[in-house]
Amino acid sequence: MAPNKRSRDRLRNPQPFITTDEDTVPNKQHSKARKRRHQEEETLLSSGMSSKIFREARIQQKEDELEARNQQHPNPFFDLPDEELPKDEEDIDDFSGFSETQTEIGTYKEEDIAEEDERLVEAFLSKDGGPQHTLADLIVRKIKENDAIVSSDAQPLPKLDTSVIDLYKGVGKSLNKYTAGKVPKAFKRIPSMPLWEEVLYLTEPENWSPNAMFQATRIFASNLGVKKVEKFYKLVLLPTVRKDIQKNKRLHFALYQALKKSLYKPTAFFKGILLPLCESGTCSLREAVIIGSIIEKVTIPVLHSSVALFKLAEMGYCGTTSYFIKLILEKKYALPYRVVDAVVAHFMRFLEETRVMPVIWHQSLLAFVQRYKNELRKEDKANIRILLESHRHKDVTPEILRELNNSRSRGEKDTTTTPAPLTKPVEEDRFNIPYVPMEEDY
Repeated sequence: MAPNKRSRDRLRNPQPFITTDEDTVPNKQHSKARKRRHQEEETLLSSGMSSKIFREARIQQKEDELEARNQQHPNPFFDLPDEELPKDEEDIDDFSGFSETQTEIGTYKEEDIAEEDERLVEAFLSKDGGPQHTLADLIVRKIKENDAIVSSDAQPLPKLDTSVIDLYKGVGKSLNKYTAGKVPKAFKRIPSMPLWEEVLYLTEPENWSPNAMFQATRIFASNLGVKKVEKFYKLVLLPTVRKDIQKNKRLHFALYQALKKSLYKPTAFFKGILLPLCESGTCSLREAVIIGSIIEKVTIPVLHSSVALFKLAEMGYCGTTSYFIKLILEKKYALPYRVVDAVVAHFMRFLEETRVMPVIWHQSLLAFVQRYKNELRKEDKANIRILLESHRHKDVTPEILRELNNSRSRGEKDTTTTPAPLTKPVEEDRFNIPYVPMEEDY
C-alpha cells in the first residue's frame, strides 16, 4: 500500500513522530502551509549545503579531539593532525637511497690539494679554535642552566612527557640504520613543534646515517623558517659534514647532496654553514675544496652572495677564507661599490703581514682584479701595487700588475674603443623612383 500524505510528511520531517497541533486540525490552509514549509526546508538543505555542513562538523570534531588530547598531554606537539605534515611527504617517501660507492663527479681530486698549499694554509689556522658546537651542547647547557641538580656525567633529558621521550628515542634508533624508504611520520612532525630543538636532540643526530641526514635536510629546509633552519645547519649538518671529512678524507655522497639541498635557502646556508666554518678558524683546505665545490656549481642570487662576500672580507683570516672569496668572485656578479671597497680593505690588511701567503691568496687577488679592475679607484690600484711589493708570486703577481695597468679606474670613461663612424643617411629622390614590376591582375 502506498503511504498516505501524512506518512510522506513524517518521512521528510526530521522529527517524524512528534505530534503537533497542526496534525490534529484537518485544515486545508494548514496543510498547504505545512507543505510549503517542507519544500522550503528541502530547498535550504540541498545536497551541496548538506555536504558543507557535514564537512564542517567533521573539522570541528577533529579540533575537539585534538584539544582533548592536548589536555591529556601538556606538550602541544604530541599528536598533530596529518594536514600539518610536509607537503612533499610523498616525494620524501619515494627516496631510494644512495649507494655507498656513489660519488659526485668532478667535485675535487686528491692531487688538486698540494701538501705545500696545505702547510701554508695551516699557518693561518687558529690554534685555539675550540671544538665544533653541536645541538647536544646547546640543549645540555640549557638543561643544566634550568636544573642545577643534573649530573654532569650523564646525558640529561629535557622535561618532556615520557611518552614523547620514548617515541623520539625510538625514532632516533631507526634513523641510525636508515638507508632508504619512508621516514618515520613522527620525525616529519618535528618542524611544526614549538620545542623542536629538544625533540630533535632526543633522536641523537650525531648517530644518524648519511642517508637519514639527507632526508632530514630536505624536511627541515622545506618546513622551517630561515632562522630555525640556520640553527639546524649550524648545529647538526655542519658538525656531521666536518666530522666525516676529517675521518674519511672525503665526504659521503649523501652528505654532499645534503649540502646541495641546504642551498634551498641561501641565507641559512651562508649563516649556518659557510660563515661559521670560516669563523671557527679551523677550516682545512680539504674542507674548503669540498664544500666550495657546491658553491661553484649551484646558482646563488647576487644579493646573498654579495652579503656573504662582504662578511668574509671583514672577518678574521684563516687561510681558506681566500678560497671561498675566490669562488664568489669568479661567479662574476655585478657587486655594489661597498662590497668592492670591503674586498680591497681585506687585502690591504696584509700589508704588514710577514708570513708567506699561500698560493690561494694570490689567486683570489688575481680573480678580484680581473673581474673588478674597472670598478677600482686610482688610490686602490696604487695601494695594491704597494701590497704586491711585499707579497710576490713569480707566476701570479705579473698577471695582477698587467691587469691593473690595462684598465680604467672607477668613474672614468672607456677610451680603449673608438666609436663607430656615423653612416650617412640614404637620400631619396621622390621624382626618380625606380620601376618596380607588379604582378598582373587576373
